[in-house]
Amino acid sequence: MTAPVDRHQVAAWIFAATALLGALLLHLLPALLAGLLVFELVHRLAARLPNGLGERRKTLALLLFAVIVVLAVGAALIGALAFFRSDQGSLTVLLAKMAEIIEGARDRLPAWLADRLPGSTDEIREALGHWLRDHAAELQTLGKEAGHAFAHILIGMVIGAMAALREACAAADLAPLATALSERMRRFADAFRQIVFAQVKISAVNTLFTGIYLALILPLLGIHLPLTKTLIAVTFVAGLIPVLGNLVSNVVIVVVSLSVSLEAAGASLAFLVVIHKLEYFLNARIVGAGVGATAWELLVAMLLMESIFGIPGVVAAPIYYAYLKGELSDRGLV
Repeated sequence: MTAPVDRHQVAAWIFAATALLGALLLHLLPALLAGLLVFELVHRLAARLPNGLGERRKTLALLLFAVIVVLAVGAALIGALAFFRSDQGSLTVLLAKMAEIIEGARDRLPAWLADRLPGSTDEIREALGHWLRDHAAELQTLGKEAGHAFAHILIGMVIGAMAALREACAAADLAPLATALSERMRRFADAFRQIVFAQVKISAVNTLFTGIYLALILPLLGIHLPLTKTLIAVTFVAGLIPVLGNLVSNVVIVVVSLSVSLEAAGASLAFLVVIHKLEYFLNARIVGAGVGATAWELLVAMLLMESIFGIPGVVAAPIYYAYLKGELSDRGLV
């Protein structure tokens, strides 16, 4: 039987809901996720500290861990941005190549499929133009806030490091409301760890098999796809979004495979279907075991959040859903 709910818990739930909603409305989701990532990494490193360390040595070790984690995450972020801006990893080059492939593949495709594809590069540009006009406001906001988002990420990482240090070193005596708020923060951090770290494992497995297929198996068969490094990088980055990201990367790989032959595209599609099934299995075993959520539940949550908050909603949906389900499960409601 669950314990009765007191006013401090109700107030903490209201504060938590307001904070999570505010992170989306005020475009602070990157800062929140960056802070949680640093928080969890510092905690994992702190768990490896030997017992019996003095308070001062423990604090210094945690401070060193925090600095290392912030620098490592910052360097990884800058490296990823540099790669996707380079000639080898340029997304602009990839999109242009896909448009060129689609235009040139019409003669090799069945009539029923070719009729559903754009007839020329001009039509592709027109379709992209309609999409850009429909999402102009959102894209303008993303471009305008890019610099702010990077600054928020840096600040979020520092806050996450400071929060990890405080939790590891501070005394445990807290007032009732502070205790309830701390519990909400701990539960949300647990949801973040379960979803994000599990999804990184899933994406890494998908990327490993996709990389073997693109960089080893196809070349051994005499097939060399263009932009292989970009395809592998897109597979990993897109794979960080459960279910939906895998579909996006699959479409990109199949379209690029059309530049070689219809048979290569069919082989890529068959291989990626197998990988997609593997992702469902991994979701059920890794993500589902942690939060009790199936792939279809996460997909529904992402579709709903996307319709309300756009792209940030897709990213936040699995974590928010895992947190909400955890709170409801602990009260015996689901």
